[in-house]
Amino acid sequence: MDQGQSAVEGDTPAHGRITETTAERTAEDRFDDEDYPAYSMGAAAELLGVTPAFLRALGAAHLIEPKRSSGGHRRYSRYQLRLATRARELVDQGTPVEAACRIIILEDQLAEALRINAAYERERTAGT
Repeated sequence: MDQGQSAVEGDTPAHGRITETTAERTAEDRFDDEDYPAYSMGAAAELLGVTPAFLRALGAAHLIEPKRSSGGHRRYSRYQLRLATRARELVDQGTPVEAACRIIILEDQLAEALRINAAYERERTAGT
C-alpha cells in the first residue's frame, strides 16, 4: 500500500484512508489524490466492467468500504477501483469472491511488511 496505510489497520485496505475533509482540499489536490472518492457506483461498475452487485459484494467482504455522498450514495476512489480490478481478475480465474478479497488483503499486508522491513534495513545500514 502507499501513503503509509496498512491493510493491517482494520484488516481492510481502503478503510480510513481519507484524513482531510473535502473542504480542506483544492480541486488539484482532489484530482491527484488516489483516495478521493470520485466515482459513483454506476461509473465504477462501468469502468471495471462489473455489476454494482459485484462492488457491493466486495464491500460485504470488507475489501473496499466506499465513502458515502451527502445523499448516501456510494463513492469509490481510484485506489479502491484498483483493488476491485484485482478482485475481478481472481474471480474471473475461478476464485470465490470472499477468497479473492482475503488474498488481496494478505497481498497488501505482505507488501506493507516488506516496505517497512526495507525502510528498517535502510535505517540500520545507514547507522553503521
